[in-house]
Amino acid sequence: MPGRISGKRSVRRKPTGVGIVRRLDILLLGLNYAPERTGIAPYTTGMARAWADAGHRVHVVTGYPHYPQWRVQPGFRGARLEERDGDIRITRVRHPVPNRPTGWGRIGMEAAFAAASLAVRTRRPDVVVAVSPALLTVAAALWRRRWGSVPLGVVVQDLYGDVVAETGVLGGRGGRSVARVERSLLSRADGIVAVHDMFRGGLARAGVPDGAVTVIGNWTHTTSATGDPAALRHRLGWPVDRTIALHAGNMGAKQGLENVVAAARLAEQRELPVRFVLLGDGNQRPRLAELGADCTSLEFLDPLPDGEFETALAAADVLVLNERETVTQMCVPSKLTSYFAAGRPVVAATSATSPAGREMGAAAAGIVVEPGRPELLLEAAVALGMGDGAHLGQRGREYAAAHYSAEASRAAYLAWVTALAEGRRSSGGAEALEVPRQRRRFLARRRRTVA
Repeated sequence: MPGRISGKRSVRRKPTGVGIVRRLDILLLGLNYAPERTGIAPYTTGMARAWADAGHRVHVVTGYPHYPQWRVQPGFRGARLEERDGDIRITRVRHPVPNRPTGWGRIGMEAAFAAASLAVRTRRPDVVVAVSPALLTVAAALWRRRWGSVPLGVVVQDLYGDVVAETGVLGGRGGRSVARVERSLLSRADGIVAVHDMFRGGLARAGVPDGAVTVIGNWTHTTSATGDPAALRHRLGWPVDRTIALHAGNMGAKQGLENVVAAARLAEQRELPVRFVLLGDGNQRPRLAELGADCTSLEFLDPLPDGEFETALAAADVLVLNERETVTQMCVPSKLTSYFAAGRPVVAATSATSPAGREMGAAAAGIVVEPGRPELLLEAAVALGMGDGAHLGQRGREYAAAHYSAEASRAAYLAWVTALAEGRRSSGGAEALEVPRQRRRFLARRRRTVA
């Protein structure tokens, strides 16, 4: 039964070089949290643990773990659960999980979570932080700061307006409605964290001043490999005379993995020694399995436990990132942090100007090919698998060490939340926070009352 988050917790300590002025009560609202191991949950969890390790009092209101399977994990029952994650209080509220998590079904889930979170009794916080997605969680967070003096910070992992526009899941009218809601919510926050610098343009379109945005990148959250890659490769039945091109992670609409299935079909037709492996789960997996039925150059694997997952990355010859052709701005795939750390060459079927494409260019860790072109994906996998990619994998590992430091990102989140509580918006910690008009009026009335 749930009651305490499983897994190792870090020793309580202050991040290097960062102290706290006073102990804060931080309320964190986010739909995804541990024990979910993929997507945004590891980053929300790491952020909360960084604050708690620094001595702050953290209360997380979150949903029932359901990602990427899109079904609630066994053992999580009832309308509400109280747990502990070390010193962190966790309140889980029940919400529906749609069979098809796109469009209105997903919005309905997020609306239900936001509504349920409003009924959770909490201490009056010093800071409220919301994680988007889910976008409507920001609305619940705005209600939580109704006292007028509580600052609101929002961590933007995906830009909703761009997601809807690039996937077309709600049509033109629905997309415009979502964009309006996003503008209304984000423009009212006191501070925004963007996980990639490319989000600045989308946030500007949402009415967020550039000075309100702090860029804090996601980090490598995977653990170290716990086994011998060669032994695991043998156990999984991956032949040594075939290039194993591994895609690991969520199988959803954004990934556009039909392109990988088509590349596997081409490898089979051309009798090329390449096997594409799709490791993980997601709402599109049944459809992909149907598309790839009887293809001898395609394999599906269920999610692997921590440690073994990282060993599988190291056991592959090539790591595959694939995005839909329409994806250019909306998200930063977290799998790149794990891929680069694994030290294997990467082939990325994505726009060269997308966040993923920009990261690939900066790391020089593989080959970027045009999305939706399975023949190009196959050719790149063959080239990297023939031994051309060893040095590229090493570059990726070096890039991850330099740019995906968990310690640096967590220290940045600590500085950011401290600045919010002190009434200053931080883009590195120096700029003064422009307090929203409603809050300025509240503080002015309170000063007159005290006087």
